[in-house]
Amino acid sequence: MIPLDALVVALLAWQRRWRNAAFAATAFIGSALLNLGSKQLFQRERPSLWESIAPESTFSFPSGHAMGSMTLAAVVVFLAWRARWRWPAVVAAVLFVPLVGLSRVHLGVHYPSDILGGWCAALGWVCGVHVLMFHRLWSPPLA
Repeated sequence: MIPLDALVVALLAWQRRWRNAAFAATAFIGSALLNLGSKQLFQRERPSLWESIAPESTFSFPSGHAMGSMTLAAVVVFLAWRARWRWPAVVAAVLFVPLVGLSRVHLGVHYPSDILGGWCAALGWVCGVHVLMFHRLWSPPLA
């Protein structure tokens, strides 16, 4: 997913959509750092239910692939939301993200909770970055 992340940021920068490029880059880099930090914090061992055809050596929780797929999908949906590509982006995200999560469980390298944790962390992170970069701070009305 890293090449796709870089492609999204590069395309936005090429189009001189600087704020969107900064949003995407912040979301992608922050999500990766959040994943690395969380893995070190939780240090959950990987499942050993069966021999995996794609063994992993890092900690299990949260799933980096689940976080990466959700981050990419959420960024693309946020960027496409006000364009005519809104619904194709949503459909692609709804298909892409669960397939990545299911593949990680099927390969035996993650528990389902690793996937759910990765999705939740990524979605929370991307939504927070979007709010900070694109929405004015809420201020209560004057009485």
